[in-house]
Amino acid sequence: MKKILIIDDEVNVALLLSKFLIRNGFDVSTASSGTGGMEALKVGDYNLVLCDFRLEDTDGREMLRNIKTQYPKTGVIIITGYSDIKMAVELIKMGAYDYITKPLYPDEILNTINKAFETHYALVEATENTTGTVNADKSKSKEAKKQVFASEFVAGTSKASKELLRQIELVAPTNYSVIILGESGTGKESVAKSIHLNSPRHNQPFIAMDCGSLTKELAASEFFGHEKGSFTGALYTKIGHFEMANGGTLFLDEVGNLSYEIQAALLRTVQERKVKRIGSTKEIDLDVRIIIATNENLQDGISKGKFREDLYHRFNEFTIYMPPLRDRGADIMLLAEHFLRIAANELGRNVESFAPEVIDCFMNYRWPGNIRELKNVIRRAALLAEDNEITMKALPLEISNFKTPSFDYPAHSAPSPFDAPEAKENRHDLKNAALEAEYETIIRVLREVNFNKTRAAEILKIDRKTLYNKMKAINLK
Repeated sequence: MKKILIIDDEVNVALLLSKFLIRNGFDVSTASSGTGGMEALKVGDYNLVLCDFRLEDTDGREMLRNIKTQYPKTGVIIITGYSDIKMAVELIKMGAYDYITKPLYPDEILNTINKAFETHYALVEATENTTGTVNADKSKSKEAKKQVFASEFVAGTSKASKELLRQIELVAPTNYSVIILGESGTGKESVAKSIHLNSPRHNQPFIAMDCGSLTKELAASEFFGHEKGSFTGALYTKIGHFEMANGGTLFLDEVGNLSYEIQAALLRTVQERKVKRIGSTKEIDLDVRIIIATNENLQDGISKGKFREDLYHRFNEFTIYMPPLRDRGADIMLLAEHFLRIAANELGRNVESFAPEVIDCFMNYRWPGNIRELKNVIRRAALLAEDNEITMKALPLEISNFKTPSFDYPAHSAPSPFDAPEAKENRHDLKNAALEAEYETIIRVLREVNFNKTRAAEILKIDRKTLYNKMKAINLK
């Protein structure tokens, strides 16, 4: 059961919030003062604290400091009024997971709490219980500065996973901007968090922003913030994501969806390392590491005039390719077992293994939704399991009825750039041998130039269009 402590001296607010969270499956206790809250923490093993910023006997800053000192594994969300937003951002930098502004809206509260359990609490749990999760400590003397990988990054045994881990460990300690490429659901945000948590900025904010859901009108306000009254509907001062991430890491997901105008404003901010809220004349100095992610080909966007080349080169100091789940071999079951432990703990059920036929099914299935799909399948199966073992009956029909397609080179499913396919049985077929050699050469060169297709085409002595056609023929995009 997920245990939450609400600390608020407005008893009625605390009572209503408690009832709402209990209805949504949480184990909730309340305290009406800072002193009472600390006493409750002594006797209760709470995963998360919702603390009002203004209490009669103390304030949110002091409460956060005390909680993080005495109970470092407990997540903290600050409840605040609009006038305290600036302070709430400072509290995030001090270690708070997030803040919620008054008036309180049920959907916003529930969404923030669920995210907290998926990131902060799951991270602590994975650090203690998951043998496959990576700890980046180099010595016990640095225990206070423990650096850990995000909960959904499980260090596997496949060649693709080992290469991915090597790249994360290589770039994390630097201040390089990073582009993370990969299909939807491969865990790009998880890797971005891993980079942040293993960097010198790990004690500073990690702010994630989904650019795919932004409208052109809202994008500037979300990025840069705005002053109260700066435009119609600006009823309060808003802190932008750049300012919230100051000192830490800003993760921009699906950055290819941004309008060209916003890209221009973003370029100025990245170049000058200064931000100015809409309606303000004051410039704020920035110290932000930027990590972007996309499942689109940004170079195609450049050639079509949809993405700025100068912005691309600002971001492209280091590129990481996320292998699809189907190319991670035995890692599939490592991840499945990891998610099963989390789901079983969440449900309070003793579901701890997979039937042999389920393992075979998982290894043969193509996982078009990648890690995200696997996680959802495991959560569903853990709920439907009739015993302590996941059986075929608990799987969705599209997985349990899946038939492995016949192999027909080269038009097979998209390969990972880390692993060449197995050779066909007929090794004496010169046509197939030539195709395989060509495939391996293309992959090797692309890896050498970090998937810079222009440079790869030059080395291969073909034009870019020919390279794209050959990559398309083997479903490598």
